[in-house]
Amino acid sequence: MSEKLKLFSWRDMVYVALPSLLLAIGAFWLAAQFIRPAPPDQLIISTGGEGGAYQIFAARYKDVLARYGITLVEKPSAGSVENLARLRNAEFEVDAALIQGGTATASEDDELVSLGDFYNEPLWIFYREGVVSGGDKLLDLKGKRLAVGGAGSGTNNLAMELLAANGIDATNTTLIKAGGLGLVESLRKKDIDVVFVVGPTQSALVWSLLYTPGVRLMNLVRAEAYTRRFPFLARLVVPRGAVDLEQDIPPRDVNLVSPMATLLVRKDTHPALIGLLLQAASEVHGGPGVFQKPGEFPRAGHSDFPLSPEAERYYKNGKPFLQRYLPFWAATMIERMVVLLVPLIAVLFPLMRFAPQIYGWRVRSRIYRRYGELKFLENELNENPDRHTRAEWVAKLEDIEKDAGTIRTPLAFSDMLYTLRAHIDLVRHAILRHTAH
Repeated sequence: MSEKLKLFSWRDMVYVALPSLLLAIGAFWLAAQFIRPAPPDQLIISTGGEGGAYQIFAARYKDVLARYGITLVEKPSAGSVENLARLRNAEFEVDAALIQGGTATASEDDELVSLGDFYNEPLWIFYREGVVSGGDKLLDLKGKRLAVGGAGSGTNNLAMELLAANGIDATNTTLIKAGGLGLVESLRKKDIDVVFVVGPTQSALVWSLLYTPGVRLMNLVRAEAYTRRFPFLARLVVPRGAVDLEQDIPPRDVNLVSPMATLLVRKDTHPALIGLLLQAASEVHGGPGVFQKPGEFPRAGHSDFPLSPEAERYYKNGKPFLQRYLPFWAATMIERMVVLLVPLIAVLFPLMRFAPQIYGWRVRSRIYRRYGELKFLENELNENPDRHTRAEWVAKLEDIEKDAGTIRTPLAFSDMLYTLRAHIDLVRHAILRHTAH
């Protein structure tokens, strides 16, 4: 086949395809910058002391996350204050931590976000029967031996705030920084008089003390006043028999004050893991309880820390759409890849539509250029046929015809080339008519 009659022009194909390819590659590269990495298969959480609620709940989160192939690594701590310090320490390897409301406020350089309110975390004050007169005011505890929670715990933080508000401190009362199940035995042996505990009824220490003979639960008659002074607290009531109807525990309605437990994560925690944590929290905390109705928790709360955007979406829309129908790994992969649809729609589709037109324009432009030369020659002939001799006019025309014969035209455009040659003949006849020998 003649070089001039190829099915298509490689040169024009390169001129059109190469910029199109570079544009497509650039678009996909730009989109790739927004593709999130695959979620890690491990998440590290800072919990609390042995037997505490934080440790219990973390173990239940672990079971839920394991179903999705995620390993939850638990790191025990003294409690809420230490958990917060770990999160703020960039060198400490941790992704999330359970935090007691009111433990601290967010600072400008914090890279932490909240996942909302997870459950009520009431303050329980237990005392040995007969040791505390009245038993309904914190003022009654002055001069006693108080176990106010371990150093670095949320219990210690809250207990010291409430005691200070009542004028109780180390100068007039024995304050023992201790926590854990060992306090039950200390009460029995009369080594201490009062125990402060922050946690839900599921807490091992709370549960043990509720059933310990000779131990009473303080009814805070001023609970409402504390909520006004400390806005992060809420007043709760444990109805009579709510813990155990058969044994009538507690034997009366009891007023408590309660901060809210939340889960804080670092801002760089993978969004897919945040979604799984919220799903785990819904399973673990979503049921009915002494202080909550079914489905009440978790929820978007009013934490001192900003709510995570992923948590905000979860509370509005629930589980991500794809995860409702696909396995976790498949849903996350599709969510990551969907960003590649942007260059596909914004670049590839227009290229597929306009590239053939650009290719055709390049091929036709070479023929149109000869048409332009032919038209100028014809106009010049009509305006002043005597400007050149017939031989000179014919020589000019033959130059155009010769040049047209060198055009490499794909078969699809060969009709235009033949039409050009026919028009060249028309101009030749015009030269013969308008010029003398």
